[in-house]
Amino acid sequence: MPFYHRLGEIPHKRHTQFRKPNGELYAEQVVSTEGFSDDYSLVYHTHPPTKVKAIDEPYSVAPEVFIEKNLQHRSFQGFSVKPEKDYLKSRKTIMFNNDLAIILAAPENSMEDYFFKNSGADEMVFVHEGEGVLKTMYGLLDFKPGDHLIIPRGVSYQLHFNTKANRLLIMESYTPIRIPKRYLSKQGQLLEHSPFYERDIRIPQQLETHDEEGDFLVYVKRDHMMYPYHFATHPFDLIGWDGYHYPYALSIHDFEPITGRVHQPPPVHQTFEGRNYVTCAFVPRLYDYHPDAIPAPYYHSNVDSDEVLYYVDGEFMSRKHVERGQLTLHPTGIPHGPHPGTIEKSIGQKETKELAVMIDTFKPLKLTKYAMEIEDEDYYLSWLDE
Repeated sequence: MPFYHRLGEIPHKRHTQFRKPNGELYAEQVVSTEGFSDDYSLVYHTHPPTKVKAIDEPYSVAPEVFIEKNLQHRSFQGFSVKPEKDYLKSRKTIMFNNDLAIILAAPENSMEDYFFKNSGADEMVFVHEGEGVLKTMYGLLDFKPGDHLIIPRGVSYQLHFNTKANRLLIMESYTPIRIPKRYLSKQGQLLEHSPFYERDIRIPQQLETHDEEGDFLVYVKRDHMMYPYHFATHPFDLIGWDGYHYPYALSIHDFEPITGRVHQPPPVHQTFEGRNYVTCAFVPRLYDYHPDAIPAPYYHSNVDSDEVLYYVDGEFMSRKHVERGQLTLHPTGIPHGPHPGTIEKSIGQKETKELAVMIDTFKPLKLTKYAMEIEDEDYYLSWLDE
């Protein structure tokens, strides 16, 4: 995270005695990244966080590869993923490689009886439909449609929904999800040319201390395996914490578009980055204002990246027959661009109301059996003249 935050009660100095009213010590824990060489937080538990009562038999959640090597434009109807009551069971991996996984989920129920910790990946949970509260030991974070929830690896969490109809686009990143370096000063402040600012980033504000003992089930995921851990104390038992490592939210509606006299390339829409990928947000904006501008994007060859676009809402001047929740995959090596007739149609248009999330990967993506179940098989033919 780009800035320091603190909640609850903490001692004046780190690594010093910090006692409860009854004289017992609170349990200090350092939650650190890249060993002790990058961002971290100091958290203070009511009980030691190490009390494990039992570990159930681990099981595989590895995605089933259907197409190992893809070189075809493809489209998928994301809202065809059927809702499921349970959050973890609702997560369907559609595409993945060694750097990330792209997941669709339509959970109906909140996580009431268990917690989830992704120990092997940071998560970006984009909330397409639904609202509620992300609960972690760092406090409560409200979410609503359009939010990117960034949950660092190793953070146990629960999603509590106020709604039954919930649609999520989830990206698991096997390296840290970071804000682009070009947006940041040497000290880590978001610069003036950045399309969002610190005040657009929402962070946990309300700390709930659960001083509880019992049997608390935490599903811990790593390397495509799920490990059911039973802890003797509640995972959200912090009396206080401070630091730079915690979950946060950035709404796509708070992303300020960068426009120009002629068409701007996708990097101006960038939100986050990690190893071998970037993410972008396409939001309502004015079109290019050169008198001869063509608002529709030019044809493009991805010579070193696979492009995944998730359509959230609005009209897309370069596409025909776009539906909410649709994903398109344009792989390395094959040109793609506006559908027939859309270039001429875009000329003279003043603005777009589109909303979309893009994930560009610099290594090829594998496709799963879930992807094939929701594919529009004729999409690659959609550039032929009608």
